[in-house]
Parts: sequence; C-alpha cells; structure tokens
Amino acid sequence: MSNALAIASVTAVLKYLLEDALVNNSASAAMSGSVRVSALAPDRIDNDATQLNIFLYHAAPNAGWRNTGLPSRNRSGGRMANPPLALDLYYLLTAYGKENFEAEILLGYAMQIIHETPVLTRELIRKVLAAPPNGGGGGVAPALAALAASDLAEQVEQIKVTPQSLTIEELSELWAALQANYRPSVAYHVSVVLIESTFPSHAPLVGTDARDG
Repeated sequence: MSNALAIASVTAVLKYLLEDALVNNSASAAMSGSVRVSALAPDRIDNDATQLNIFLYHAAPNAGWRNTGLPSRNRSGGRMANPPLALDLYYLLTAYGKENFEAEILLGYAMQIIHETPVLTRELIRKVLAAPPNGGGGGVAPALAALAASDLAEQVEQIKVTPQSLTIEELSELWAALQANYRPSVAYHVSVVLIESTFPSHAPLVGTDARDG
C-alpha cells in the first residue's frame, strides 16, 4: 500500500509522461526555443515561456472507498481496522506558447499521450520513481528522490486517468481562483490513490466480541 508520498508520486508520473511525449515526437523541433514541462501553480508560470504545466488543483475523498473497513473502532475506542485514505485527484493541464500555434501543438501532444495511457501501470510507476533523472544523484531535488519510497506501485487498485469535462464557466472560475491569466487547458480526474494508515490496529482477543475490545 502506498504512503503519504503517493500524491506527489502521481504528479511525478504524469510529468514524466508529458516529457516523454515531447521527446518521442520531437516536439521541440516545431518550437522557437526549448520546451519545459513543469508541475507548478499557474500563477508561478512565465507566460512568455513555451511549456506544459500539470497542476494538482483539487483532492477529494473517493466515494467508493469511503466506508471500506468500517466499523474501525471497538466500544472502548480502540482501533480494530485502519482503512486507507482513498483519494481522487484533479489536475489541470495547461499549454503555454511564445509564438503562434506553439501552445496548441504542445496541448495536442500532451492530450494524445494521456489518451494513450489511461492507466498508470505498476511498471510505469516503478520506472519513473525508481530511476529519477541523473540517477538520483546530487542533481535531483530531494523531494523527487524521496518519491522512490512512496510504494505507489504496490497499492491494490490501479490508477486511472480520465478527461474531466469542465464548462467555460467552470474553467473561468478556476482560473480566477488561481489568479492567473487563462491559457489553453484541459482537466483530468485521477483515481484512486490509496494512502495506508500509520496508526496501529489491534485484533480482538479470541472468544471476545470485537465491539467489546
């Protein structure tokens, strides 16, 4: 089961997919300069840059897993089960272009690779997190290097990525909340991410009612 690093690990895998799509399609050849892929809040992006940005704008409990493992306490208040924290993640993918058509080209490549990768497989997760760029040496940010310990690939549920249909009004409200200039963008729903509880649980004694402890 994955741990508290799982959320950041999902973001890292999505960022890798976008970087891989640009390299495999030689997207930089169609650009006026270098292309960057980031995972930052939109208000931190240079609007004159040519880049893709994947931003986690919302996380919410997964309804299907909400009651898993209940009841989790006995009459004495002791923990009998530790259901995982099950989350749905919501991302905003945005393209920025310095010249005409660059944003549209980048967005096309990005949407294509995510369409072709509807499931973040265990093999993909292990590949991305076990071997960060530069071999995990001094050139890698500590946060990225730490994600190798997330155990995201070991969770029982597969992680699926699906497009999320937002109306123009919803997108406008989202960008207004982000306090950033609107750019071509698309939203994605990622589900489900399971974070294992770190609290110890206690099995009931033989011959006793689990509710009595």
